[in-house]
Amino acid sequence: MRSITTKLAVGLVTGAVIAVAAPLAASAHVSVSPDELVAGDHGVLTFSFSHGCETSPTTSLRITMPEGLASVAPTMDGDWTVDVERGSDGLVSAVTYTAVTPVPIDLRGAVSMSVGLDDKTPDTLVFPVLQTCVEGSTDWSQLAKKGEDPHSLEAPAPVVTVAAATGDGGHDGMTMPDAGEKETASAPDLTGTLIGAGGLVAGVAALVVAVLAYRRRA
Repeated sequence: MRSITTKLAVGLVTGAVIAVAAPLAASAHVSVSPDELVAGDHGVLTFSFSHGCETSPTTSLRITMPEGLASVAPTMDGDWTVDVERGSDGLVSAVTYTAVTPVPIDLRGAVSMSVGLDDKTPDTLVFPVLQTCVEGSTDWSQLAKKGEDPHSLEAPAPVVTVAAATGDGGHDGMTMPDAGEKETASAPDLTGTLIGAGGLVAGVAALVVAVLAYRRRA
């Protein structure tokens, strides 16, 4: 009986450890926000993390730029120094953010950059990130294959989806009214009111005539 109780206790402890470790492992990623942009638009991407390389503080993030970006402008931040690499075409190919002070594993770190898209931007933008720590490093560059769950990867790369532009000048399929439409919408339509008032006056007049005619007969 004692042996069975011991095995049950060990099983419960093991299950609890797995239950706690699974969410931690799932959250141990370098993420990007927002994860969707509109083709031909501009946006600010924020790359964040809340862990180091196992138990070691983070010292730098090197983010490789995907092809198809029209422009890249890293954000200056007092907590990071920025080093920009450019390709033969003059476009930014990689950006390295080095922490002024290593980021502890129990604190959230984040860096950002402005990116511009054009008609050559693909539907998916992959940003491989090399996270370097005081001890060790992690290469966040894995990409899920078709039908594979990205959350099952050990070191997935941050991915941004590019949505097609609506082409109507609005956002999220909503068309914004022009100035003429705004004036028309703001100015009240008095036609119905005038017609109603005229009908009321005509009715009262008819009633008065009827009353006078009745009195004359009487």
